[in-house]
Amino acid sequence: MSEKIIVWDFDGVLNANIVEGRFVWADTLMEDWGIALSALADHLFHPDRIGRVMRGQVDLRAELVAWLDMAGHDVDADAFMAYWFAKDALPDAEVLQHLNRPGARHVIGTNNEPRRADYIETQMGFGARVAHIFASGRIGHAKPDPEYFAHIEDWSGAPVSAHVLIDDTRRNVDAARSRGWDAFHFTDQTRADLGTFLDRLT
Repeated sequence: MSEKIIVWDFDGVLNANIVEGRFVWADTLMEDWGIALSALADHLFHPDRIGRVMRGQVDLRAELVAWLDMAGHDVDADAFMAYWFAKDALPDAEVLQHLNRPGARHVIGTNNEPRRADYIETQMGFGARVAHIFASGRIGHAKPDPEYFAHIEDWSGAPVSAHVLIDDTRRNVDAARSRGWDAFHFTDQTRADLGTFLDRLT
């Protein structure tokens, strides 16, 4: 049996920062900064813009600076990003214990732009916990792009069937399975089944 390459999604799986589809870091955004999430989201998280940011084609800080200026907020972009990244760092202790499982290479596969990818790797310490961090902003492709999965396959040198994705987004899970990967759709309802799924891999 080939060694498994277990590709862990970060947000919503290893990092418990999404509750009922809501990124909880922004719960006190108005209270702390006087910024309405809806206004920020309309600009920064617009589907066309966030796609370019996540693929590293547009710099997150530059977009944030432009929006803060346009919206009339006297806010330092670097201080805001530091707040955002720190508030968004909520490692899931229950899931993280599975990173110690032997018999597999564990990596992170995440749709994150380079600045937050660096934060995850260094400030949160995940660079020392996994064999590699595959961030969309570094690769230039994002899940569910076929090129994203191909990049990991090229890195591992393992058979396609040896790759396993654990992700909370259905379209990413479906894309992985369509390539011949195994996959686990991680949700509140399936969380309890994760250990059993991993047991059968090795």
